[in-house]
Amino acid sequence: MIEMVDMATLVWIAIAIPVVGAVLIVMTGRFADIREAVTMVTAILTFMVVALLLLPVLAGERPTVILGEPIYGLPLKLTLEPLGMVFALVASLLWIVTSVYSIGYMRSNREGHQTRYYAFFAVSIASAVGIAFAGNMFTLFVFYEVLTIATYPLVTHHGNDEARRGGRTYLGILLGTSIAFQLLAIIWTWVATGTLDFRDGGILAGHVTGPAIIVLLLLYMYGIGKAALMPLHRWLPAAMVAPTPVSALLHAVAVVKAGVFTVLKVILYIFGIDLLAETSGSEILIWLAGITIIVGSLVALRQDNLKRRLAYSTVSQLSYVILGAAILAPISVAGAIIHIAAHAFGKITLFFVAGSIYTAAHKTLVSELDGIGRRMPWTMAAFAVGSLSMIGLPPTFGFVSKWYMLQGAMQTEQFIPVAVIVVSTLLNAAYFLPILYQAFFKPPPEGSENHGEAPLLMLAALLFTAACTIVFFFAPGIPGILAFMAVGSGG
Repeated sequence: MIEMVDMATLVWIAIAIPVVGAVLIVMTGRFADIREAVTMVTAILTFMVVALLLLPVLAGERPTVILGEPIYGLPLKLTLEPLGMVFALVASLLWIVTSVYSIGYMRSNREGHQTRYYAFFAVSIASAVGIAFAGNMFTLFVFYEVLTIATYPLVTHHGNDEARRGGRTYLGILLGTSIAFQLLAIIWTWVATGTLDFRDGGILAGHVTGPAIIVLLLLYMYGIGKAALMPLHRWLPAAMVAPTPVSALLHAVAVVKAGVFTVLKVILYIFGIDLLAETSGSEILIWLAGITIIVGSLVALRQDNLKRRLAYSTVSQLSYVILGAAILAPISVAGAIIHIAAHAFGKITLFFVAGSIYTAAHKTLVSELDGIGRRMPWTMAAFAVGSLSMIGLPPTFGFVSKWYMLQGAMQTEQFIPVAVIVVSTLLNAAYFLPILYQAFFKPPPEGSENHGEAPLLMLAALLFTAACTIVFFFAPGIPGILAFMAVGSGG
């Protein structure tokens, strides 16, 4: 096996590779083919390094590296552990797929500022990997803020008034919540405990008691704006002004996953399951997540713009992760961790399809999709797979995560989460299945353009992610193993 010191070195190399890649992308920006080759090589190398880091984690090791200590007693520390590996593997693998898709999309739609796009995408992935490997809350907060700033130029990519308005909402909510609430919670935690390290069982027990626990919990939950708990969710639909590959980044690869991942880290390693079980903290989280799931689904039902419908679907789906963690049963927490991966593959497929429809047919509205399944059968078949996963039906990965959450709720006799999952599943079906009916069972409008599928690179990317959504149903594999390792239930 590779020596531990080498693994520790690889931890920071996993973050350094996309940063170096961003610099090289800028340097080769005048030569499109070289720039895109640099993007692909950087993405592949990042995933390879992250995959190598999986080995010691599966063996029970926890390589750690200190990047520096800008504040005395608060080091920038990276530590490998199972939960972080799930996020890092998902983000780095889907960066490869999104890069393939982006090349097809950006070329076909003749998008401007492509060098800036690929460069900031690389910085965003570096930030996501930094969040995944953060060994304490201070390090996570630093990378969390870098991710917000790095994705702002992507959200405002088109540079028009609509893009700037969406960007202001995006930046205002995410920076505002993190500074006003999350930073305050972090300082409170540091003062109360003298540490911000992530530890199994949490660090707050015996240091914060009574109603203060609930106040601190709410500061964290609403300070982590990327988790899109209502009513601090508006940044997500506002950011849909960005190109579709950016939407895929926001919804599947990095941003929202950074949000719910941070929520899980806080619940498991700052508060600890036992502390939340002794208070009303878990009940409050269940209600907050449940309301967001149901209301987000109801709003999605009313959206005619396809990307906005998918955006509100994401608002709803993210809170499944919070709900599963708040149930506090090991199997439901494992389900919440698995849902990070399940949602990533299912939702990125749906956004890839939306971008492909726009590229091939120039359609953006659900009401315009009559008969499109006859013109784009492979694309809409992938949409069907992604939809089934979001609904939570077999044979898709989304069924696995929801099944574990339901099991946890039933084992602990918590019937509000059961009701939320059942009702939201019906609502998910109500806003996804009519699209499939329109696409495959209604004829195309008379005189409509007889277009075919989107360019091959885009089609290949969405078929890959759809296939993964099915494969992981039959063999949850690494995400499942890591999820149960994270909750101490095997592995």
